[in-house]
Amino acid sequence: MAQHTQGKDAMTKATFYEEAKNYWEEIPPTVNGMLGGYGNISSTDVRGSIDFLKPMLMCEWNERVGSEKALDCGAGIGRVSKHLLLPLFQSVDLVEQEQKFLDEAPAFLGEASANVGKYICCGLQDFVPQPKHYDVIWCQWVLGHLTDEHLISFFKRCKEGLKEGAVICVKENISREGVVFDEQDSSVTRSSKELTKIFRKAGLKIMKEETQRNFPLEIYMVKMFALKYR
Repeated sequence: MAQHTQGKDAMTKATFYEEAKNYWEEIPPTVNGMLGGYGNISSTDVRGSIDFLKPMLMCEWNERVGSEKALDCGAGIGRVSKHLLLPLFQSVDLVEQEQKFLDEAPAFLGEASANVGKYICCGLQDFVPQPKHYDVIWCQWVLGHLTDEHLISFFKRCKEGLKEGAVICVKENISREGVVFDEQDSSVTRSSKELTKIFRKAGLKIMKEETQRNFPLEIYMVKMFALKYR
C-alpha cells in the first residue's frame, strides 16, 4: 500500500513472480495482512466499492449488469467477497494463488461461504475463467503482480469468461506517472496512462471511472474502473 520508487525494468526479471510468492507466503491470513498493515481502511474501501458497483446492478435494464455470478480475483481470505460481492451476487468464485488464504476463507466468510461456488488456487497469469460464466470480474490490489504482457493476456482470457453485457472492475493503486516497482512484495504500481494503454491493448474500453475517497494521504491514490470489450 505504501509508496516506493524503483525502476520499471524490475517487471522483466525472472524472479518477479517467485519473489511475490515468497512475500505472500510470510503474510498472515488476516484483514491486516491482506491490506499491508492498513486494515483500518477496509470499511472505507468497501463503502467506496459499493457506491461504485451497486448502481450498475440497479440501473435501466438495457444497461444493467447481472447480479447472478461474480469472480473475486486475488481474493486472499475473502475480504472483498464477504463485504462487497456476496451481499450483491447470488454466487461468487474466489481465485487466489496462496492456498493458506483460501484455507482460511470459509471461516472468515462464515455463513456467507454457503454462496461461494469455487475456491480456485491459481495465479492470474495462469488462470482461465469458465466460458460465459460471470456477470462481474472484480480485480482489486492484485494486477500489480502481473507483468504488462501477462496482464493483457489475462484480460483477453477474461473476455471469454464474461456473459453478454458483463463488466470487469479494476480497483488499483495509481502512480503519478510511469510504473513504480515495490521491492518488498515484488509488484508494480501503474499510472492511469499506463493502465489505459493496457486496457486498450486488451480490447477494453472504460465505461466508468472513479477515485476512492477518504484514504490516508501517505498511500497511493486508488482508482476504480468498469471495463467492457470493444
